[in-house]
Amino acid sequence: MRRLTKGPVLVATLMAVALAAGCTTGAAGSPTGGPQFAPSSAPSADPTSPGTAPSSPPGTSPSPSAKPTPTKAKPKPPAPTTTGVFYFPVVGKVSYAHTHHDYPATDIIAACGDEVRAVTSGVILEVTRVDKWDPKVNAGATRGGLSVSIRGDDGIRYYGSHLEQINSNIKPGVRVKAGQALGKVGQTGDASVCHLHFGISPVCKGTGDWWIQRGVIWPWSYLDSWRAGGHRSPVSAVKTWQARYGCPSKPLVDP
Repeated sequence: MRRLTKGPVLVATLMAVALAAGCTTGAAGSPTGGPQFAPSSAPSADPTSPGTAPSSPPGTSPSPSAKPTPTKAKPKPPAPTTTGVFYFPVVGKVSYAHTHHDYPATDIIAACGDEVRAVTSGVILEVTRVDKWDPKVNAGATRGGLSVSIRGDDGIRYYGSHLEQINSNIKPGVRVKAGQALGKVGQTGDASVCHLHFGISPVCKGTGDWWIQRGVIWPWSYLDSWRAGGHRSPVSAVKTWQARYGCPSKPLVDP
Protein backbone atom coordinates (compact mmCIF):
# COMPACT_ATOMS: atom_id res chain seq x y z
CA MET A 1 0.00 0.00 0.00
CA ARG A 2 1.40 3.57 -0.91
CA ARG A 3 1.74 5.88 2.10
CA LEU A 4 -0.05 9.17 1.50
CA THR A 5 1.54 11.11 4.38
CA LYS A 6 4.94 11.48 2.78
CA GLY A 7 4.14 14.64 0.85
CA PRO A 8 2.53 16.61 3.69
CA VAL A 9 5.26 15.57 6.07
CA LEU A 10 7.93 16.82 3.72
CA VAL A 11 6.15 20.13 3.25
CA ALA A 12 5.73 20.50 6.98
CA THR A 13 9.38 19.74 7.50
CA LEU A 14 10.46 22.34 4.94
CA MET A 15 8.20 24.98 6.50
CA ALA A 16 9.62 24.22 9.90
CA VAL A 17 13.16 24.69 8.59
CA ALA A 18 12.21 27.96 6.92
CA LEU A 19 10.53 29.22 10.06
CA ALA A 20 13.56 28.26 12.10
CA ALA A 21 15.83 30.16 9.70
CA GLY A 22 13.56 33.22 9.87
CA CYS A 23 13.54 33.18 13.63
CA THR A 24 17.35 33.03 13.67
CA THR A 25 17.63 36.07 11.39
CA GLY A 26 15.10 37.96 13.46
CA ALA A 27 17.05 37.24 16.61
CA ALA A 28 20.12 38.83 15.08
CA GLY A 29 18.13 41.83 13.73
CA SER A 30 14.74 42.88 14.93
CA PRO A 31 13.38 41.38 18.13
CA THR A 32 10.06 41.09 16.41
CA GLY A 33 11.42 38.81 13.74
CA GLY A 34 9.81 40.99 11.06
CA PRO A 35 11.44 42.00 7.79
CA GLN A 36 14.40 44.40 8.12
CA PHE A 37 14.62 47.75 6.26
CA ALA A 38 17.56 50.09 6.01
CA PRO A 39 16.77 53.32 7.92
CA SER A 40 16.10 56.22 5.62
CA SER A 41 17.31 59.80 6.28
CA ALA A 42 14.70 62.03 7.87
CA PRO A 43 13.40 64.58 5.39
CA SER A 44 14.70 68.12 6.00
CA ALA A 45 12.19 70.61 7.29
CA ASP A 46 10.54 72.66 4.62
CA PRO A 47 10.92 76.34 5.67
CA THR A 48 7.81 77.20 3.72
CA SER A 49 5.55 74.62 5.35
CA PRO A 50 3.09 75.86 8.00
CA GLY A 51 4.21 75.56 11.61
CA THR A 52 7.88 75.22 10.73
CA ALA A 53 10.25 77.88 12.13
CA PRO A 54 12.56 79.31 9.49
CA SER A 55 16.17 78.40 9.91
CA SER A 56 18.69 81.05 10.95
CA PRO A 57 21.01 82.49 8.33
CA PRO A 58 24.39 80.78 8.08
CA GLY A 59 26.81 81.86 10.81
CA THR A 60 24.11 83.13 13.16
CA SER A 61 22.20 81.63 16.04
CA PRO A 62 18.61 82.44 16.89
CA SER A 63 18.11 84.62 19.92
CA PRO A 64 15.02 85.83 21.71
CA SER A 65 13.89 89.31 20.81
CA ALA A 66 15.08 91.99 23.25
CA LYS A 67 13.44 95.29 24.14
CA PRO A 68 15.16 98.21 22.42
CA THR A 69 17.38 100.27 24.71
CA PRO A 70 15.82 103.72 25.17
CA THR A 71 17.92 106.50 23.72
CA LYS A 72 18.89 109.09 26.32
CA ALA A 73 18.33 112.70 25.38
CA LYS A 74 21.56 114.60 24.89
CA PRO A 75 22.17 117.07 27.73
CA LYS A 76 21.77 120.68 26.76
CA PRO A 77 25.00 122.65 26.70
CA PRO A 78 25.35 125.17 29.52
CA ALA A 79 24.08 128.65 28.77
CA PRO A 80 26.85 131.01 27.70
CA THR A 81 28.08 133.28 30.46
CA THR A 82 30.30 136.33 30.64
CA THR A 83 31.31 135.78 34.25
CA GLY A 84 34.95 136.81 34.55
CA VAL A 85 34.79 139.31 31.67
CA PHE A 86 35.51 142.90 32.72
CA TYR A 87 35.40 146.35 31.14
CA PHE A 88 36.88 149.59 32.35
CA PRO A 89 33.91 151.57 33.79
CA VAL A 90 34.37 154.80 31.79
CA VAL A 91 34.65 155.28 28.03
CA GLY A 92 36.93 158.20 27.18
CA LYS A 93 40.10 159.86 28.36
CA VAL A 94 40.56 159.26 32.07
CA SER A 95 43.02 159.48 34.92
CA TYR A 96 42.96 158.08 38.45
CA ALA A 97 45.21 157.71 41.46
CA HIS A 98 46.14 154.73 43.62
CA THR A 99 44.89 156.51 46.73
CA HIS A 100 41.58 157.77 48.09
CA HIS A 101 40.55 159.72 51.14
CA ASP A 102 39.50 157.87 54.28
CA TYR A 103 38.58 154.46 52.80
CA PRO A 104 39.48 152.23 49.80
CA ALA A 105 37.92 153.44 46.51
CA THR A 106 39.01 155.16 43.31
CA ASP A 107 37.98 158.49 41.81
CA ILE A 108 38.19 158.21 38.01
CA ILE A 109 38.58 161.71 36.61
CA ALA A 110 36.79 162.08 33.26
CA ALA A 111 34.80 164.60 31.26
CA CYS A 112 31.19 165.17 32.20
CA GLY A 113 28.99 163.28 29.77
CA ASP A 114 31.45 160.41 29.15
CA GLU A 115 29.76 157.02 29.11
CA VAL A 116 29.68 154.97 32.30
CA ARG A 117 29.28 151.23 31.68
CA ALA A 118 28.86 147.99 33.61
CA VAL A 119 32.25 146.56 34.48
CA THR A 120 30.86 143.00 34.39
CA SER A 121 27.59 141.14 33.82
CA GLY A 122 25.11 141.00 36.66
CA VAL A 123 21.90 142.44 38.12
CA ILE A 124 21.18 146.01 39.17
CA LEU A 125 20.92 146.23 42.96
CA GLU A 126 20.25 149.89 43.73
CA VAL A 127 19.68 153.07 41.72
CA THR A 128 19.63 156.65 43.07
CA ARG A 129 18.18 159.07 40.51
CA VAL A 130 17.69 162.15 42.72
CA ASP A 131 20.59 164.16 44.10
CA LYS A 132 19.76 164.81 47.76
CA TRP A 133 23.21 165.90 48.83
CA ASP A 134 23.22 168.80 51.32
CA PRO A 135 26.67 170.04 52.38
CA LYS A 136 25.19 171.40 55.62
CA VAL A 137 24.11 167.88 56.60
CA ASN A 138 26.98 165.97 54.96
CA ALA A 139 25.13 162.66 55.21
CA GLY A 140 27.09 159.66 54.03
CA ALA A 141 23.95 158.14 52.48
CA THR A 142 23.55 161.07 50.03
CA ARG A 143 27.19 161.91 49.38
CA GLY A 144 27.29 159.93 46.12
CA GLY A 145 24.52 161.89 44.36
CA LEU A 146 23.21 159.86 41.38
CA SER A 147 24.55 156.33 41.68
CA VAL A 148 24.21 152.72 40.51
CA SER A 149 25.29 149.46 42.08
CA ILE A 150 25.48 146.04 40.41
CA ARG A 151 25.65 142.56 41.87
CA GLY A 152 28.08 140.89 39.48
CA ASP A 153 27.58 137.29 38.45
CA ASP A 154 30.77 136.66 40.44
CA GLY A 155 28.91 137.65 43.64
CA ILE A 156 30.72 140.99 44.07
CA ARG A 157 29.12 144.44 44.26
CA TYR A 158 30.37 147.19 41.93
CA TYR A 159 29.36 150.79 42.64
CA GLY A 160 29.60 154.02 40.67
CA SER A 161 28.44 157.47 41.81
CA HIS A 162 28.39 161.23 41.01
CA LEU A 163 26.68 160.50 37.63
CA GLU A 164 24.87 163.34 35.87
CA GLN A 165 22.44 160.91 34.22
CA ILE A 166 21.31 157.28 34.61
CA ASN A 167 19.74 155.56 31.61
CA SER A 168 15.99 154.97 31.94
CA ASN A 169 16.29 151.20 31.42
CA ILE A 170 18.63 150.82 34.40
CA LYS A 171 16.41 149.71 37.30
CA PRO A 172 16.77 147.39 40.31
CA GLY A 173 16.41 143.78 39.22
CA VAL A 174 17.37 144.44 35.60
CA ARG A 175 20.10 142.21 34.16
CA VAL A 176 22.98 143.99 32.44
CA LYS A 177 25.86 142.69 30.35
CA ALA A 178 29.51 143.53 30.73
CA GLY A 179 30.16 146.79 28.87
CA GLN A 180 26.50 147.86 28.77
CA ALA A 181 25.89 151.62 29.13
CA LEU A 182 24.55 152.71 32.51
CA GLY A 183 24.66 156.49 32.32
CA LYS A 184 27.03 159.46 32.08
CA VAL A 185 29.85 160.89 34.18
CA GLY A 186 28.84 163.92 36.27
CA GLN A 187 29.54 165.74 39.52
CA THR A 188 26.39 165.25 41.55
CA GLY A 189 26.57 164.79 45.31
CA ASP A 190 29.75 165.71 47.13
CA ALA A 191 31.90 166.35 44.04
CA SER A 192 33.79 169.42 42.92
CA VAL A 193 34.90 168.07 39.52
CA CYS A 194 33.45 165.64 37.00
CA HIS A 195 34.46 162.10 37.94
CA LEU A 196 33.17 158.62 38.68
CA HIS A 197 33.61 157.37 42.22
CA PHE A 198 34.15 153.59 41.87
CA GLY A 199 33.90 151.11 44.75
CA ILE A 200 34.11 147.32 45.14
CA SER A 201 32.53 145.47 48.08
CA PRO A 202 30.67 142.32 49.20
CA VAL A 203 26.94 142.40 48.48
CA CYS A 204 25.95 142.12 52.17
CA LYS A 205 22.45 143.71 52.46
CA GLY A 206 22.53 144.78 48.83
CA THR A 207 20.70 148.05 49.48
CA GLY A 208 20.90 150.75 52.13
CA ASP A 209 24.36 149.83 53.47
CA TRP A 210 26.12 152.80 51.87
CA TRP A 211 29.13 152.50 54.22
CA ILE A 212 29.99 149.14 52.62
CA GLN A 213 28.70 149.91 49.13
CA ARG A 214 31.09 152.86 48.66
CA GLY A 215 34.12 150.48 48.73
CA VAL A 216 36.15 148.22 51.00
CA ILE A 217 39.17 147.16 48.86
CA TRP A 218 41.48 149.18 46.62
CA PRO A 219 40.16 149.06 43.02
CA TRP A 220 43.18 150.55 41.19
CA SER A 221 44.97 147.24 40.43
CA TYR A 222 41.79 145.83 38.86
CA LEU A 223 41.18 149.05 36.93
CA ASP A 224 44.73 148.83 35.60
CA SER A 225 44.04 145.31 34.34
CA TRP A 226 40.67 146.12 32.77
CA ARG A 227 41.98 149.24 31.09
CA ALA A 228 44.71 147.16 29.46
CA GLY A 229 42.19 144.55 28.25
CA GLY A 230 42.77 142.11 31.11
CA HIS A 231 40.21 140.46 33.37
CA ARG A 232 41.68 140.47 36.84
CA SER A 233 39.02 139.46 39.37
CA PRO A 234 38.53 141.01 42.85
CA VAL A 235 36.64 137.97 44.20
CA SER A 236 39.49 136.64 46.34
CA ALA A 237 40.30 140.04 47.87
CA VAL A 238 36.65 140.76 48.71
CA LYS A 239 36.17 137.32 50.30
CA THR A 240 39.29 137.84 52.38
CA TRP A 241 38.00 141.20 53.59
CA GLN A 242 34.56 139.81 54.41
CA ALA A 243 36.03 136.84 56.28
CA ARG A 244 37.73 139.38 58.55
CA TYR A 245 35.03 142.04 58.90
CA GLY A 246 31.76 140.32 57.93
CA CYS A 247 29.06 142.88 57.06
CA PRO A 248 29.47 145.79 59.49
CA SER A 249 26.26 147.45 60.64
CA LYS A 250 27.85 150.91 60.70
CA PRO A 251 30.75 152.70 58.98
CA LEU A 252 34.22 151.57 59.98
CA VAL A 253 35.49 154.95 58.81
CA ASP A 254 33.41 158.12 58.79
CA PRO A 255 33.08 160.10 56.69
